[in-house]
Amino acid sequence: MYYQTKKVVILIVIHTFLMSVALSCIFPLLWMVNVSLKTEVEFRNDMGLKLAIPPYWGNYPRALIEGKLLFYFINSVFYTFITVFGIVIVSSLAAFSFSRLKFPFKNVIFFIFLAAMMIPLPAGFVPVYILLNKLHLVNRSGYVLAMMNMGLSLSIYLLKTFFDQLPHDLEDAARIDGCNKLGIWWNVALPLVKPALAVVIVFNSLNVWNEFVLASLMFTEEKLMPLQVGLMEFYNRNIVEHTLLSASLTIAAIPIILLYLRMQRQIIKGITAGAIVG
Repeated sequence: MYYQTKKVVILIVIHTFLMSVALSCIFPLLWMVNVSLKTEVEFRNDMGLKLAIPPYWGNYPRALIEGKLLFYFINSVFYTFITVFGIVIVSSLAAFSFSRLKFPFKNVIFFIFLAAMMIPLPAGFVPVYILLNKLHLVNRSGYVLAMMNMGLSLSIYLLKTFFDQLPHDLEDAARIDGCNKLGIWWNVALPLVKPALAVVIVFNSLNVWNEFVLASLMFTEEKLMPLQVGLMEFYNRNIVEHTLLSASLTIAAIPIILLYLRMQRQIIKGITAGAIVG
């Protein structure tokens, strides 16, 4: 009886702690959405603590059209899609090669990729910018290449871990059916590592979507700016209008939240499988 009571008490404490952490993360988001559905006068009266009933939707078209956030939003969608697509293709090919092929200095090259994970991302911004400037790639192409480079190390490591678990019998059966190495990678390996691909897609989408420092270095023309840099410009112009700023931040947060909810099951599978491997 004592051990059962102790176990129940421990579970209550753990769940209480986890719920408090979850609420501390969710409350600012809900507060921001609630503020975005108010007029500025309503916000100043209650500081966003009362529910927006009825909701005021006028802040969203103002932020998208008057604040030019729609243009920045489209830029970010383009950068994120191209970058993440490139990372998935390159990292999956590299990880499959490290896992299944034999070539000189394979382990050395792989450990170089692992070593790159220890370098903080901001530490590489200046040399990357100098290199791209010398190559005359301080533009959209250079930005996409730089962001791809920053997401490759972790993606390769994660995907290689999953490729190592795949039984060789599947590869042998595909080879008997006439598949070459690329065919095995595309038709056999990739479909079996969907949980890992979901983790790679979400993590890299989050990194590219929220990138600010490199984007502010790379882009001086307003028409090329992604959403995060555009939000800073928008903030500088509308620092007094809190409801308008909340609407713009909500617009920036929605795509990543929807992406995570869409791939939630695959992400949990990928993380738990990776933990088991480790």
